[in-house]
Parts: sequence; structure tokens; C-alpha cells
Amino acid sequence: MRPRPISNWLLAVAALVFLMVVVGGVTRLTESGLSIVRWEPVSGTIPPLGEEAWQEEFDLYRQSPQYKQVNSGMTLSEFKNIYFWEYVHRLLGRVIGLAFALPLLWFWLRKAIPAGYGWKLVALLALGGLQGAIGWWMVASGLVDRPDVSHIRLAVHLLNALLIFASLVWVALDLRRLADDPAAKPARMPTIAIWALSALALQLLFGAYVAGLDAGYAYSSWPKMGDEWFPAATPMLDPYLRNFVDNPIMVQFVHRWLAWGVALAAALFARAAWRRGLRTEAFALLAAVGVQILLGIATLLSGVDISIAAGHQAMAVVLLGTMVATGHRLGVTDDQSGATSDRSGPSGG
Repeated sequence: MRPRPISNWLLAVAALVFLMVVVGGVTRLTESGLSIVRWEPVSGTIPPLGEEAWQEEFDLYRQSPQYKQVNSGMTLSEFKNIYFWEYVHRLLGRVIGLAFALPLLWFWLRKAIPAGYGWKLVALLALGGLQGAIGWWMVASGLVDRPDVSHIRLAVHLLNALLIFASLVWVALDLRRLADDPAAKPARMPTIAIWALSALALQLLFGAYVAGLDAGYAYSSWPKMGDEWFPAATPMLDPYLRNFVDNPIMVQFVHRWLAWGVALAAALFARAAWRRGLRTEAFALLAAVGVQILLGIATLLSGVDISIAAGHQAMAVVLLGTMVATGHRLGVTDDQSGATSDRSGPSGG
């Protein structure tokens, strides 16, 4: 068994996924996601070479709804700028696939994977393959009759990427523990961590809706939206629940205030960690959620400046990683405490 090298490998892949999410955020912010209108998993690895190839790619883009309805008159030079981000995003996806599949095969052939972890690694590989399919499913939604991708499909794409990131970190930490103690079992997720992660997942969902609907541009003031806490003149959709998915103003409103629910959940999570002696983890949790809220406010006040908005998305992944790592450490601490209590408790009689 080689749990530590496998753990290091998984953390390296998690770092690549982090980079992928950030690049994906920039791709969305620059509205570059529809610049490549074909899905070519193998041949698409090579970018256009020469002016003729670039012109062919540009001609394909000019047939898309985004060009006709939004970017009509765009020059080839301007097209190359948006093509760059989508190309890098897709290239990173291919790199991550190879960075996961090839080492997995090597560890498998060497019989280095600890018992009980083989199926987890295969499941992660399957999630990665699914992510590629979801990515194209998302892009395809903007190539028929609408000039942008479905914000719902965008949310599915983002949340699956973050699920992969969190799973990589969790399994890597389990393997790290196994490297230190061959008898160690996988950690159990504490209840407080489940609640905090659930709140964060809901907030990330609304964050994806904000990005997909360009809802960040609806109001650039804080804490109020204009002069009101909620604009009374907001056009509402029917049925009412649709507003929580399709109404940019409602989506921004929910995303603003749900942040404080996540902060409360993180604070309770940090308190639980502090009480178990995990002072560093508690501070990290509070710092991560605080910085994330400040970046969110700055994103609004800046009118969605690309660099600040990208930092906001990056910090969301950092916050997720901090919650996962803290939950794992707390789960391990609780397990050790329970084991100690079992050994020292009364034997009966």
C-alpha cells in the first residue's frame, strides 16, 4: 500500500480542479464560454494554427446566436481574446483527466491502492467524465436559439466540479491518516459539518445563478439594493417559486442574505472545532467566511470587476476546502475521543 503518495496525488489534482473553477469563472465573466462551438475531446486539444484555421473557427462562431444577437461586428482579433479563455478552460479539463486517469492506472497495476479505496477512486474518475459531459451539455444550451448558456446547467456544472474538489480533499485526508496509522478507518462527517456544508452548497447554487443570469449587475449598492432592502417595483414571475431561479433581482437578493446564514453555520462549526481543541481550524473557518463575504460585497460595489469577482469565486473554493478539512479533522477527533472513552469506560459486572 502507498497511501501517502496517493494522498499527495489527489491533493495535486484538487489544486488543478481549483484552478479549473477559477478559469471557469473568468470564462463566464468574459462571456467566452460559447466561443468554441464544437466538442472535440481529442482533436480540440490543438488550437487553430494559422490565419486560415482561425478564420474557419471564427466563421463557425459567427453562426451562433451569441454572435448574431450580442457580438455582431466582432473582429477576428476580438474573437481570439474570448476564444483564449474557453480554450484554456477545456485544455485544463483534459489535463485534469489525464492527471487523474494515468496515475490511477499506475497505482492500480502496482496494487498500491489500499483496500476500500479502489471504488472511491473509480467513482471520482466517473465524476470527472460526467463533468466533461455536463460541460458540453451546458455549452449546447447556448448554441441553438439563445445567446448564453442555461444558468441552471451552469449551476450543475459548477456544483459537480466542487463536489469533485471536496471529494478529492476528503479521500486524500483519509489516506494521509492511513499513512500515519495503518489501522485507521475513514473519518465520519460530523453533523455540524454536514449542516455547514449544506448551507454553503445552497449559497454556491445561488452564486451560480447570479453568474448565469448576470444578476450581479442588477444592483451595485450594499447593504441596500438601491434605496430599498428589496426593490418594491421588481417584476415578479409566475408561479412565485420561479423567482428563486429565474428572476435576477430575487436571485441577487437571496445570495446577499444567505451569505449571513452561511456565516452563522460557519461560526457554529468553528465553535465546535474550538471546543475540541482545533484552534487553527476554527480561526481558518472564520477567516475564510469573513474574507468571502468581503469579496462578495466588493464584487457588488465594483460593478462586478472581473478580478474581484474571480477572487470571490476562488475564495468560495477555499472556504469549501476549509470546511471539508475542518470537518475531517473534527470527525477524526470525535472518533479518537469515542475510542478512548470505550477503552476507559466501565467494563460492566
